[in-house]
Amino acid sequence: MLLKFAVMAFVGAGIGWFTNRIAIRMLFRPQNPLRIPVLGISIQGLIPRRRQEIAGSIGQVVDRELVSIEEIVLGLAAEKNRDEIIDTIKRKVEVITKSRLPVLLPEYIKDLIADYIKDIVDQQANLVINELVENIIHKAAREMNLRQMIEDKINQFDLGKLEKIILSVADRELKHIEYLGAFIGFLIGIAQAFLVYIVL
Repeated sequence: MLLKFAVMAFVGAGIGWFTNRIAIRMLFRPQNPLRIPVLGISIQGLIPRRRQEIAGSIGQVVDRELVSIEEIVLGLAAEKNRDEIIDTIKRKVEVITKSRLPVLLPEYIKDLIADYIKDIVDQQANLVINELVENIIHKAAREMNLRQMIEDKINQFDLGKLEKIILSVADRELKHIEYLGAFIGFLIGIAQAFLVYIVL
């Protein structure tokens, strides 16, 4: 009797583990539709079959909820970045100014001219950057579609690579799902053995 209970429990555990393992693999496989002529149906993994819908949903979420073109441009032109941008412009202005001025001009005059131009950059840079940001935002809003870019990238992504990435990231959780299937199958096997024992 105990042997029957054990056999049914372990068979149930094996079936539970195997079906969950197959279900996980069928998220990705088969990548291309596999036609079964006898049944008149085709089988394809969930992610390959719904790839365009998934890409569209991710693109929509990123564009609407996470980040927009405006936020990216404004982030680049934020105060902490702005000071760095202005300093870079001033350094470039100094180098270019000194290199373009006549060689015979005394160095201190070159310094005075470079300093004068750097002062102008200091005074005008914020206004110019604000105008640039506004123009870039309008142009980007017209010409760039963040959602479409994300969709296209996901649709072009190699499915085999995507499978490896997801399996490597979620390996422990997916193993837990397999073990949970084995545990539930084990319990069902014991319940079946118990019912058979009661009935017979």
